[in-house]
Amino acid sequence: MAAPGRTAAELAESLLAGDKRALARGISLVENDDPEGWALVREVYPKTGKAAVVGFTGPPGVGKSTLIGALVKDARSRDREVAVLSIDPSSPFTQGALLGDRIRLSDHFLDPGVFIRSMASRGSLGGLSEATLQAALLMDAAGKDEVFLETVGVGQAEVDIIDHADTVVLVLMPGSGDSIQALKAGVMEIPDIIVVNKADHPLTDTMVREIRGVLSLGPRTDWRVPILQTEAARGEGVKEVAERIAEHREHIRGLGTLEERRRRNLMNEVMALATYRLRRRLEESVREDESVQELLDEVVSRRLDPASAAAKLLEREL
Repeated sequence: MAAPGRTAAELAESLLAGDKRALARGISLVENDDPEGWALVREVYPKTGKAAVVGFTGPPGVGKSTLIGALVKDARSRDREVAVLSIDPSSPFTQGALLGDRIRLSDHFLDPGVFIRSMASRGSLGGLSEATLQAALLMDAAGKDEVFLETVGVGQAEVDIIDHADTVVLVLMPGSGDSIQALKAGVMEIPDIIVVNKADHPLTDTMVREIRGVLSLGPRTDWRVPILQTEAARGEGVKEVAERIAEHREHIRGLGTLEERRRRNLMNEVMALATYRLRRRLEESVREDESVQELLDEVVSRRLDPASAAAKLLEREL
């Protein structure tokens, strides 16, 4: 249920008025795949689309949370309302958030203009929970001007953050093996802005040259990806990052590609939810239907190949 004695419509009314408790409750509902959560999203969905959604990705330990904390401070100095959604690795036992990236954002806990939430990835390969976009929509509906999404930082599999953000920021650090791997991986194709954090490192200039070299091999676009240097723990270079995020948003809005991105994001979300629900239905069939078990037995005994079994299963379900 939405809350003791409260309907989805009542919860939606509180959330749209900016009630933090209603927002927290709503995110818990969608994270737990509660029907009341989906009803809440239906209620508030027409009021969404106003927030700037920025995704932060990159290897573990590069300082994504520290950079986000500094950007939150900058946004609040301009009276912008901010929400942060950190996607943590799941606990293998409880499926709950494990790292608790909110600890690094503790300076903002008591600020009424900031909402911070960790969400468990629950095994999602791309570093983002299945409910991420739903949570971002609720944050948007609650009147947040900016929504920052932070991924687990698992490397190449993180490319699905592009399905959730208007602007993607890739954070790297010099002298890190993981950052060098990111240079080689497909993840270099997705950022709109690249930030080299902990830029007091002696290998910073070398890394910036390497990044430029990798970017020069990619296709030419209307937007030239900036490479910015920061020391987020000291607040150095953070203002320029905030300015470039705003500049990129105005750029894609001017070209008309902001709406294109959002259309792609929402279409991908529809397909992802449909795939997830179809899989769940199939798994329930496997548990309850003897004929499905017989089909799988044929695969195990090598009388039927997996692709043919999958085709029969789909034919039966659809």
